Amino acid sequence: MEGQRVAKAAGLIMISMVVSRILGYLRDVVIYAQFGQNRITDAYNAAFSVPDFLYMLLVGGALSSSFIPVFSSYIATEREKEAWEMASIVFNVIMVLMVVGISLGLIYTPKLIYLLVPGFNPASLELTVMLTRIMFAQAFFMALSGMSMGILNSYKHFFAPALGSVLYNLAIIAVGLLLSPLLGIAGFSVGVVVGAMLNFGVQLPVLIRMGLRYRFSFNLTHPGVRKLGSLMLPVLIGLSVTQFNLFVNQNLASTLAPGIVAALRTAQRLMQLPIGVFAIAVAVAVFPTLTSQAARKEREQFKHTMSLGIRSVIFLTVPAAAGLISLRVPIVRLLFEQGKFTPQATQATAYALLFYSLGLFAYSAIQVLNRVFYALHDTRTPVTGGVLTILLNIYLNFVLIKKLGHGGLALAYSVAGIFNMMLLLFILKRKLGGINGYQMLFSFVKSLFAASVMGLCSYVVASYIEQVTDISLKINQALQVFAAAGAGMIVYILLALIFRMEEATMVMGILKRRFSRPV
Repeated sequence: MEGQRVAKAAGLIMISMVVSRILGYLRDVVIYAQFGQNRITDAYNAAFSVPDFLYMLLVGGALSSSFIPVFSSYIATEREKEAWEMASIVFNVIMVLMVVGISLGLIYTPKLIYLLVPGFNPASLELTVMLTRIMFAQAFFMALSGMSMGILNSYKHFFAPALGSVLYNLAIIAVGLLLSPLLGIAGFSVGVVVGAMLNFGVQLPVLIRMGLRYRFSFNLTHPGVRKLGSLMLPVLIGLSVTQFNLFVNQNLASTLAPGIVAALRTAQRLMQLPIGVFAIAVAVAVFPTLTSQAARKEREQFKHTMSLGIRSVIFLTVPAAAGLISLRVPIVRLLFEQGKFTPQATQATAYALLFYSLGLFAYSAIQVLNRVFYALHDTRTPVTGGVLTILLNIYLNFVLIKKLGHGGLALAYSVAGIFNMMLLLFILKRKLGGINGYQMLFSFVKSLFAASVMGLCSYVVASYIEQVTDISLKINQALQVFAAAGAGMIVYILLALIFRMEEATMVMGILKRRFSRPV
């Protein structure tokens, strides 16, 4: 029964993620077609840095990773009143910190932006400062959304947060198109703020219906708050190091040719598409189950849920990486090459995508692995591993950028991700006394072999279509991508069936239960 609930939740989140990512793609297409891939869009992408850092530090990473295990443990042990009291205190503290952080950010925006993108010219720096100040309002409403999502997910309610992410991207597109004739690219920054407001607004009625029990309290001695604080501290340290790595990456990219900051961000979003659709959907769905099983000390069920999650995301994302690598130029060309997005921008983005895709499977597995540790109320291990990983990433950034340009920055990110995954698996094996490692390794090898054959097949089909058609036409570009991807997918599925891969049955079961049963 628990497995069916996880499958249904994963299916729901997967569908919402697909819709949200499609809208995210349309958002990027509209922006790049209208403004191109240059210092204007570099400024737009860089403007997210400081507000996103504030949000991730207070809510998106540190709080969400610690809040759900603590809140869920209260719910699982039928102490709902204490759960809501703890949530109220945390909410009040976060809101105060968010207001202080935003105020300081608004005051020191010019200095912060100069540190982040010193390679920008004065006009680009000024534009980035203006866009950043607009984005700070987004951080406030995303904090509200993050809190509400943590509570709703603890109650295993996933629909409203999923709908919120869809509305977020819809608002950016609609408001951006409406205001950009008047405000330029700042119109899309206003759209980001409106989207964040809608993201929270759609969750609030559900919270109220579930019996929202807010209290105005700052009782920091509450046991749940103290537990949360002890769990958050190492995560905060890890996130600070992670964000520092992103800042170093952006600092180095700003010294390269105009448009490279945007190229790296676009390529990384494409790489993260399978992570968002598959890995995060599975990880978010299994997290409440993992926390409940950990609270009830159901060790074997816990290990089974963990193994199910990791093997499922690897089975889904290894072929996704092979497809992105073999079809990187056709995909970027089809999705973005129009308006002011030039063939040179396509090549720059595809070059980064090649190296980012190498680490796709590792970052997908990390989505599950981190939540396994969080469910065990162990935030120190993933943070310690994360700090070591980021230090490696920063070192590789400086080494590889000299040899591979912006591709080196992407490769450093991938190598660091693979190191992080391996380290977490090693520590988890010692912690749990076994994680069915050989089963996971055997599954990965079979997926890798099948995906390699799939990638080769896709490349051959794409090359043939490019030779016999006028590839400058969008219809032929679409034919090239869909025919090559379709052929590759058929090959991968056939090989999975020939190898009798258990993961194929698991994934089909998730999809079948999602579409055959109402949520």
